[in-house]
Amino acid sequence: MANERSQFPFPFQPYTIQEEFMHSLYSALDQGKVGIFESPTGTGKSLSLICGALSWLTDFETKRKQEVAALLEKGQASLSPSDPEASAQNLSTEPDWITSFVKKKAERDLVSKLKEDEIKRQKREERLELIRTNVQLKYAIKRKRCDEDEAFKLLQRTKEDQTDVAANQDDEDLIIAEYESDDDSRSKSRFSVGEDEEVDELVEEHVTKIYYCSRTHSQLAQFVHEVQKSPFSKDISLVTLGSRQNLCVNEEVRRLGSLQRINDRCMEMQKNKHERPHHDDDTKRKRGPTKSACPYNKISALQKMRDELLGSVHDIEQLLKLGKESHSCPYYATRLAVPPAQLVVLPYQMVLHEATRRAAGIQLKDQVLIIDEAHNLSDTLSCIHSAELSGAQLCRAHSQLSQYAERFRSRLKAKNVMYIKQVLFVIEGLVRVLGGKVGQNPQSQTTEAATEMLTINNFLFRAQIDNINLFKLGGFVEKYVGSGVTPHTPIGSNKENRRTEGLNRYLQSLHGTQSTATAPPNDQQGSSDVLAASPMMQVEGFFMALTSSNTDGRVVIHRHGNLSESSVKFLLLNPAVHFAQVLNECRAVIIAGGTMQPVSDFKQELLFSAGVREERITEFSCGHVIPPENLLPIVLCSGPSGQELDFTYQNRDSPRMMDETGRILSNICNVVPGGVVCFFPSYEYSKRVVAHWESAGILTRLANKKKIFQEPKKANQVEQVLGEFSRCIQRCTQQGGGSLTGALLFSVVGGKMSEGINFSDDLGRCVVMVGMPYPNIKSPELQEKMSYLDKHLTHSGGKSPGQALIENLCMKAVNQSIGRAIRHRGDYSSIVLCDRRYSRPATLAKLPAWIRSRTSTHQSFGPAFAALRKFFVEKKQNVN
Repeated sequence: MANERSQFPFPFQPYTIQEEFMHSLYSALDQGKVGIFESPTGTGKSLSLICGALSWLTDFETKRKQEVAALLEKGQASLSPSDPEASAQNLSTEPDWITSFVKKKAERDLVSKLKEDEIKRQKREERLELIRTNVQLKYAIKRKRCDEDEAFKLLQRTKEDQTDVAANQDDEDLIIAEYESDDDSRSKSRFSVGEDEEVDELVEEHVTKIYYCSRTHSQLAQFVHEVQKSPFSKDISLVTLGSRQNLCVNEEVRRLGSLQRINDRCMEMQKNKHERPHHDDDTKRKRGPTKSACPYNKISALQKMRDELLGSVHDIEQLLKLGKESHSCPYYATRLAVPPAQLVVLPYQMVLHEATRRAAGIQLKDQVLIIDEAHNLSDTLSCIHSAELSGAQLCRAHSQLSQYAERFRSRLKAKNVMYIKQVLFVIEGLVRVLGGKVGQNPQSQTTEAATEMLTINNFLFRAQIDNINLFKLGGFVEKYVGSGVTPHTPIGSNKENRRTEGLNRYLQSLHGTQSTATAPPNDQQGSSDVLAASPMMQVEGFFMALTSSNTDGRVVIHRHGNLSESSVKFLLLNPAVHFAQVLNECRAVIIAGGTMQPVSDFKQELLFSAGVREERITEFSCGHVIPPENLLPIVLCSGPSGQELDFTYQNRDSPRMMDETGRILSNICNVVPGGVVCFFPSYEYSKRVVAHWESAGILTRLANKKKIFQEPKKANQVEQVLGEFSRCIQRCTQQGGGSLTGALLFSVVGGKMSEGINFSDDLGRCVVMVGMPYPNIKSPELQEKMSYLDKHLTHSGGKSPGQALIENLCMKAVNQSIGRAIRHRGDYSSIVLCDRRYSRPATLAKLPAWIRSRTSTHQSFGPAFAALRKFFVEKKQNVN
């Protein structure tokens, strides 16, 4: 395949940097590279990703069709009748004849396989063409009839499995089948073969595709809108995956609110769908209200919606609307659409976690993965694969499992009794490590407050569970309790499937009786949600985390004086161990973001540690599309009174430093129109500074020029504050606000407004960074991470990997915050970094190149303020 493409389809004339981006992206995908791509927000990164990647996919498919056609032609030619004399000669000597026969058979098999694949591809393309041209009415009716026939077959098989209903049939369904671990029997399938063969007929093969993932659903929605505006919108099969919380259209389930409750209810309704009907009128076995199945989860409706999804590009809002109109479930329809889709859009937690990947039907083998907004990729991997259990959860899990074992002891297989006893033994060990005992109220048990960090092996010894095979136990719990996610194909449910659900169903039946008993008084909604779900799912996650290599993680024991609130937490130190599988399976991986600086830790911690060689890595970084005169970044070393700006932990709380910061902000507000966003290192420091300014009268002076807003701690209040902030600035800039020239927003680095929020145009004419937001170095987790890096990574630049981590975390947070202001080509803004430490060459080097190249350092306040005033005077004159 050619490594170059002269032109890329684009909705308008692309910027030069967009063309460079697409050429580099195309080349990286073509050569199977791992690419780190940096393109500042406002430079059309999403559109460049779409047009570059889909151009490659189009060329790849065209090239593959040509190669298959050539192979078919060559294979058929070689199978044509050969020279009669040669054939006679071959027949005269048996060994030559056998060789010829074997060779011909292999060639025939290859040609047959190529023909079969080509027929499948042509059928798939014909089907998509029918859908896209909207002339598939007869096809849809036929498909529906086939689906109904298939559903009828599955129903018949289910009826054949049924036996006479005994008086204790409900209990029978709760008895788990004998568990065989992979070690016990690798040749046995988990589920019955016949049923899976029926289901597999309805599952299509995966085509070559691009998985695009980002951090939030709003970012994914924005990407889908860009696809809809692109030249590929009519030709691409796109599917958006999301959680049940985002895609459920059943109002009864949606009203439950929390993700865990929605998941539990959805799975319960699926099980109800496959309950065995009782036809005997005289049978009086109902033990409660009628169990309802979800009316949106029907095979024919799901597949009809699946076809509609593939025919045109839908965002999540359109998916929900389509689901309600067609009375089908978007959550399951989207999963059915994954195999034939060319572009799959999903949150990156879903693709980076193997169990979730498997449940959603995502196959990465030889596919392309694009991870956008990847600046926190390392932290995300660590969080996804960490696990935590509270004392309350452990005690509740032990209580539930004990009740199950006691009730069904005489009817469980011996091996399952053994596994249940082992699970109970491990839970007892975990509770013992926290200083408590099972069988007693965890709230009434006091523990000595302390925090300990242990290696995995030392923790297993401490808990006295080092002789237990946690691989087998984790598999046992996962099979019979589930991990909160269900397989991507919701079609069919045989007898064995129902039997494996028994333990989970029993545990759910205990929720109502135990959730109120174990929840502490005045419990907040969040913690009650955690207790509402079966804790066995968290237990399974923790078991599997403990099977990690001893060097890859640590276990943190937190005792808070009360067993209920104490916890054991698995901390992943080596995210590369999980990312390695993704890197090895994918054809190419693109790690993209608006700000990827500093890049060194991505390469060291995630790529080199995962076994990626330097030659497979490619880097691309481009500047911004704004003209140089539209950005004024300033490093400020001193304030108006000459006070040196040194916001180290020892100095930042001094009244002099707080007063000087107030004077700087007051001067800035005097010359900057519209909105000013001031970032503090933490909520606590922001609170202290604002309280000091209030008592010193500084806040009143600031309020005379700008209306003051503060970032809320609650996420649901962010939109309201931003709305009021925006309306205030609009009033001041368009209608005149009297003495007010705009608004001032106090925000926090790493908070809800430092990522994903756009302060474009008048909303963010100046971004002020107070101090350097270093993470809490006293944190045991961070200290252990530093120690791990110092031990396993190479030292460079005169600093240890642990020290480099601290600086990189700080500057990543800074870069995310100051990148909030410039959002498009015509935008302009100033950035003021208040701390002399920003002037250090090593620190400046970690700023994005397009900001670093325009940054000026000022030792005194006067020249810096003059430059700021001049910048906005010129902008005002240009506007007029």
